[in-house]
Amino acid sequence: MIRMPSKSFRGPLPPLTSEQLALRDALERDVTALAGEIGERNVFNPAKLKAAASYISNAFAAAGYEVSHQRYEACRELCENLSVQITGSRYPAEIIIAGAHYDSVSGSPGANDNGSGVAALLALAREWYGRSPARTLRFVAFVNEEPPFFQTEQMGSLVYAKECRKRGEQIVAMLSLETIGYYSDMPGSQKYPPPVGLFYPSRGNFIGFVGNVTSRKLVRRCVGVFRANAQFPCEGGALPELLPGITWSDHWAFWRVGYPAVMVTDTAPFRYPYYHAENDTLDKLDFDRLARVVCGIGHVIDELANR
Repeated sequence: MIRMPSKSFRGPLPPLTSEQLALRDALERDVTALAGEIGERNVFNPAKLKAAASYISNAFAAAGYEVSHQRYEACRELCENLSVQITGSRYPAEIIIAGAHYDSVSGSPGANDNGSGVAALLALAREWYGRSPARTLRFVAFVNEEPPFFQTEQMGSLVYAKECRKRGEQIVAMLSLETIGYYSDMPGSQKYPPPVGLFYPSRGNFIGFVGNVTSRKLVRRCVGVFRANAQFPCEGGALPELLPGITWSDHWAFWRVGYPAVMVTDTAPFRYPYYHAENDTLDKLDFDRLARVVCGIGHVIDELANR
């Protein structure tokens, strides 16, 4: 459950490569657009929620994709999940999903939660366009992850996952990119629900891969690939769902319908002082480290899609 392959990276981080520098700038542009120019985006600010959906749809289209829209009504507002797909060349029926929710909680511009995840999603989609994975690869932006829809029938990812199950789709892995942009080297900056802190670092300078016990093989595979390819600290755990935080994102929806899924996260409220606050703003994010993390996630997706 907590013993992962290989060892987490330690020591000074190497300089960013030219590719990572370009990625860093792209990530900052997308978070600026979502959390700075658009700001708080949810059904209680429907114009801004639609503006965010339009921004994401246009970004997918500009990368070369045909965008699919799954629309449904919540609180008398039309909401939509947005997805793009690259059909697999060898195993098209086997599907890998990378997803992130694009709404923000009421009262917050949502730079880290979850502008960081959406920016990573867009960056990964751009990177993959024109490539030919063995398995089908799908990038999905979910609506309505935040309260009052969290873990209800109107949560965007649950609407999406149920439709996948209804169609009989074979989703072999889902990665939920959730609040991934804040890091701290200060001792004691990382908190955990008891008794998890006995086994993990006290500094919040790592990215986490979190799953339930049923998804433990996927967690171990993701951590192993990330550690083998990214020079950045990484921790993982396949933990009981009753622990606080384990189910707190869109991966939960895929668990509910029987698909393996993992949350990729900086651990949100267990590290981030501005979680669900009005000052969850652009200046709190570390885009240098976020770029390193996104590169590592790209290696994980490559492994899942091709091997």
